[in-house]
Amino acid sequence: MSCVLRCAGIHYHYPRRDAVLKDVNFCLQAGERLAIEGTNGAGKTTLLHILVGLTKAKAGYVEAFGTRCHDESAFQAMRFQVGLLFQDSDDQLFCPTVLEDVMFGPLNQGKSVQAAQQLALDALSQLGLEGFDSRIAYQLSGGEKRLVALASLLAMQPQVLLLDEPTNGLDSKTRERLIEIIRALPQAMIIVSHDSDFVAAVATRSQQLCDGRLTSEETV
Repeated sequence: MSCVLRCAGIHYHYPRRDAVLKDVNFCLQAGERLAIEGTNGAGKTTLLHILVGLTKAKAGYVEAFGTRCHDESAFQAMRFQVGLLFQDSDDQLFCPTVLEDVMFGPLNQGKSVQAAQQLALDALSQLGLEGFDSRIAYQLSGGEKRLVALASLLAMQPQVLLLDEPTNGLDSKTRERLIEIIRALPQAMIIVSHDSDFVAAVATRSQQLCDGRLTSEETV
């Protein structure tokens, strides 16, 4: 298997605080689903943001698809292939309608309006959201927003998905549906979650982030 996303020697600390990440290293292989677990404040979300360049590491580097991301232009290019599902779906959905939200990514990639619309409709259909295209995003339930936010990533056809607490706010039925969806997706994934049952259902391996460091790997 090939390494699609790597971080090496990642260090990070917030102002006037001890280091939250200390020499973090891992390699995400194509097709695997890596769960990163840890307590609140352990640095899991910070790590995801570093991986896509939303936060700059104090030391170390990120490598995507064999290329080291040295600057913002490199991270911009890799974000077309590495999609981040934010912990709060309201941070991801900002257009008037669902279709516009899901089309936004492909349009930003340079796709034509017609191509972006078809990719958006295909992504919505893939998640069982047919007929949602004209819905108003802010009127959706928490679970519906979560799935629409995921559709907005899938429409960009990424190779890697980073999922930050994907079961937050989901009822049991939507949670089970999300498990089925994630297990069927081909993308490599990093999944940050406090939901141990969810992790056991979808992850292929798991690591703990504790005291700023990742523990040794554990197959799920």
